[in-house]
Amino acid sequence: MAKARSTFLIRGYRLATWLATPFVRLMLIGRLKRGKEEPARLRERFGRAGLPRPKGPLVWVHGASVGEMLAVLPLMDRLRARGFKVLLTSGTVTSARLAASRLPPDIVHQFVPLDSPLFLRRFLKHWRPDLVLLVESELWPNLLIEVNARRTPLVLVNARMSPKSFANWQKVGGSVGALLARVDLCLAQAPDDAERLRGLGAPRVAVTGNLKFDSPPPPVDLVAFDQLRAASTGRTVFVAASTHPGEEEVLIEAHQRLAAEIPNLLTIIAPRHPERGLEVARLANEAGCPAVLRSDGYLPDRGTAIYVADTIGELGLFYRLGAVAFLGGSLARKGGQNPIEPIKLDMAILHGPHTTNFSDLYSELDANRGAVPVEDARALAATAFTLLKDTAARKRMIRDGQATIDSFGGALGRTLVAIDPYLVQIRLERR
Repeated sequence: MAKARSTFLIRGYRLATWLATPFVRLMLIGRLKRGKEEPARLRERFGRAGLPRPKGPLVWVHGASVGEMLAVLPLMDRLRARGFKVLLTSGTVTSARLAASRLPPDIVHQFVPLDSPLFLRRFLKHWRPDLVLLVESELWPNLLIEVNARRTPLVLVNARMSPKSFANWQKVGGSVGALLARVDLCLAQAPDDAERLRGLGAPRVAVTGNLKFDSPPPPVDLVAFDQLRAASTGRTVFVAASTHPGEEEVLIEAHQRLAAEIPNLLTIIAPRHPERGLEVARLANEAGCPAVLRSDGYLPDRGTAIYVADTIGELGLFYRLGAVAFLGGSLARKGGQNPIEPIKLDMAILHGPHTTNFSDLYSELDANRGAVPVEDARALAATAFTLLKDTAARKRMIRDGQATIDSFGGALGRTLVAIDPYLVQIRLERR
C-alpha cells in the first residue's frame, strides 16, 4: 500500500469530527425520536461493543443498509466455511432487525460507530479485525484512516460509483484520492464503476461483478405465507415493491383501471420506507380503494383492494404470492430498485424510466424482453393486464428475465479469488 497522505480538507474533517464528539448524543436523541436508532443499542454508535469478540481470525464486513447486507450474505457464509469469524455492521434500524431474523447465530451484528476518530478507535481496539470488507460505497474518512493506521487490510467489495457520486467526489478529487490510497483493493461491480474509481485515484481496482446476482432468493415464513395465500385465494395479485412518495398515487390509479377489467384484483403495495404505511393507506382509502395495513395484523379480506405491506423483511413473501411486480423508485426519480429477487421468484417485472441505480441491468432486461418500462398509470395498467391475463407471454418474460440475470452471475467466485491472498496471509500470521 502506498504511503498514506493527508490533505487540508481531510485534516479539517478530522478536526471537525473531534470537536463535534461531545455533541453527538444530541444528534442521536433527535434520531431516536424519529425512530432511526435502537434505544437499547445506542452505545454501539459510540463504538462501545455490545458483545465480546469471538476467538480466532475475524473479518469485519460493513454494509450501510438492507441491500448491502443481503448482497454479502453468501460471501459471509463462504468466510465462515473457511473458519473465519464474521462481524457485520450496518447503520439502519431496518437492517439491524433484518439481521436478527436472517443471520446465523455465529455472525455478530453491531451498529457501525459514527465516523468519529474516538468512536472508531474504541471499536477497533475491542474487535481487532484481521480484514475489513466495505460494501459498495462506504467511504467514511475516519473509518478508512483509523483502519489504515492499524495496518489492517481493507477491501472495497461490490464497489459502485454512480455518475452523480463521481461528479460530487471530483470536486474534492485530491482528498478522495488520498482516502482511496488507503484501500488495498477495490472490487468493482462493472467496468464503468471501475473506471470512475480509478479516475478518483484508487490505485488498485478490479472488476468482479455484482454480488447481488449470486444471492439466493429471500426466504419466507411458511406460516405467514400459508395465511396470506389462504386470505388471497381466488384473487389475482399484483405487487408494487419498494415504492416512493408520488408513486403510490400512480399505482392506486393503475389499480382502479385494472380492477375494472379484473374485479378480483388485490394490489399489494410495499413502501420502500415501511413507516409510510399509514400515509399509503390513507391515499388508497381517499381514492375509494379500501386498504388495510399489514403492520396492524390484518390479512386482506374480500373487501380489501389495497394491502399495504408496511413490514420489514417480507418482500420474499409477497413476491411468492403475485405474478407481476412493479419495482418502485423508477417513476419517482430515485434510480430504481433491485429487480433480481422478484425475477428469481418467477415474477414478470415492470418499471418506470428512472433506473440509474441499475442502468446496465435494466438495459439488458428491457433489450431481452425480460422487463417492460412504463411511463404512467395508463401504461402500467395496460401492460400489467396483458401479463396477468396472458400466461404464455408472462412465462416468456420470466424466462428471458432469468436468463439475463444468470448472464450477470459469477461475482461471488471472483470476489473470493480476489480476497483469498488476504485470507491466506491472515492464516500464516496466526500460526
